[in-house]
Amino acid sequence: MPARALHDEVVADTARRMPVLTRWRGSAGLRNMQQLIQLRWTAVIGQVATILVVHYGLGIGLPMKPMFTLLAALALFNIASQLWWRRREHASSNALMVSLLVDVASLTLQLYLSGGITNPFVFLYLLQVVLGTVVLRSPGSWVIAAAAALCVTGLTLVRTPIALTVEPARGLGDHYVQGLLICFLLIAGLLVVFLTRIGRILRERDARLAELRQRAAEEEHIVRMGLLASGAAHELGTPLSTLSVILGDWQHLPTIASEGELHRDVVEMQLQVARCKSIVTNILLAAGGPRAEAPMEMGLHAMLDGLAGEWRQARNPAQFRYTNRCTLDPRIVSDTGLRQMVFNVLDNALEASPGWVALDADCDSDVLVIEVSDAGPGFSDEILQRLGSPYNTSKGRPGGGLGLFLSVNVARTLGGSLRAKNRPQGGAVVTMTLPLSAIAIEDEHDDDED
Repeated sequence: MPARALHDEVVADTARRMPVLTRWRGSAGLRNMQQLIQLRWTAVIGQVATILVVHYGLGIGLPMKPMFTLLAALALFNIASQLWWRRREHASSNALMVSLLVDVASLTLQLYLSGGITNPFVFLYLLQVVLGTVVLRSPGSWVIAAAAALCVTGLTLVRTPIALTVEPARGLGDHYVQGLLICFLLIAGLLVVFLTRIGRILRERDARLAELRQRAAEEEHIVRMGLLASGAAHELGTPLSTLSVILGDWQHLPTIASEGELHRDVVEMQLQVARCKSIVTNILLAAGGPRAEAPMEMGLHAMLDGLAGEWRQARNPAQFRYTNRCTLDPRIVSDTGLRQMVFNVLDNALEASPGWVALDADCDSDVLVIEVSDAGPGFSDEILQRLGSPYNTSKGRPGGGLGLFLSVNVARTLGGSLRAKNRPQGGAVVTMTLPLSAIAIEDEHDDDED
C-alpha cells in the first residue's frame, strides 16, 4: 500500500521536525543571553568607574569594601555564565529570566549601599524592565517588572548606610541632578546599542521560523500530491499493462505487419506505453511501494552519463550539449528523486528553448554542481523572487510550475539547493548544488579503521 506507506513516512518525518522550531527559539535565546552577559560586563566596569569618581572625586564616603565585594561576586557570576553558556546550544526563557533577576538583585544591593532611593542611578531599573519585556514572554516580563517595583519600594522603606543630600533646585550644580543626567545618557545609549542587537536577533529568528513554516506548508503540499500520484499510479497500472499486451498482439498481426506506416505507429505507441509504465513505476518507488530490485550502486560518472543519455533518448531535443567535468568518480546510490529533479529542470529548459539545451556537471571533494542552461526568454523577476513556490509559472496553464517546485524540495531534502538566474547572452541557467555525502557510499573499510 504505497499511499499508506508514504503517509506513515511523512508522519514520522513530521515528528522528527517538531523540535526544529523550539531549537531555533532556543538559539535566539542563547544569543540574547550572550548580549546580557556583555551588558553585565559593561555594568561592572561602569560601576567601578562610578564608585571611584564619587568616592575620590566628589568626596562622598561610600562603603568601598562591601560594594567592591558585590562587584567581585557579580564578575565571578558573569565569568561562570560565560563559560557555562559557551558549551550550550540554546537558552530557555527561564534562564534569561534568572539572569535578569540576578542583575536586578545586584543593582538593588549596590543602590542600598550608596544612598537607596536618593541615588540618581535608581532609574537603571527601567533598563532591566525594558530588556525583560524584549527578551522574555509573559509572564516572565511581568516577573522582572514586579521584581524591579518591589526593589524600588523596598529602597524607599529601608534605611541605608549613607544619606545623600538632594537639592534639585541647584540644577547642574547639584550632584543628584548630575547623576540623573549621566543615568539618562547611559540608559539611552545602552538601550539603543543592545536593543538594536536584540531586535536583529529576534528578526532573524522570526524570519527563520517563517521560512520553516513555509517549508512545512510546501512539504504538506508535496505529501498531498504524493498521495494522489501514488493512488493514480495504482489505478493506471492495470490499463497500461492491458494496452501493452494489446499493442504487442497488434504488432504481430499480418494485416498490421504488412502496413509499414501503421506498423511503425503501433511500435511507437508501444514505446510510449512502456514509457508511461516506467513513470508509474518510478512514482510507486518514490512513494515507498515494493521494489522489484535492490537500489543500484554505480559510479558518479555512470549516473550522470546515464541521466543525460536517458533524457536525450526520451525527449530527442534538436541540440543537446552534455559536459561532465567531474574529476572524481565516487561510488553512489542511484536516487530516483535526483533523476526526477534533473529531468524536471531539463524538461522546463526544453520547453522554453526547443532549439538548444545544455547540461554541465562539475564537482569537488564535497559538492556536486549540475547546471542546466537554455536559450529561451529567461525568467521574469517575479518568478525568480518566488522560485520554488508551487504554481509559480508564466506558462498560463493549470498545474504549471510544479516541476521546479518539486525539484527545489528534492534538492533541499538531499541537503542541497537549487538556484536560477538569467544569462547575460539570453536564456536562463538553473544550478543544482548537492553535497556528495548525500548520495555517496561510505567506504566500510575506512569506517572500520576509524
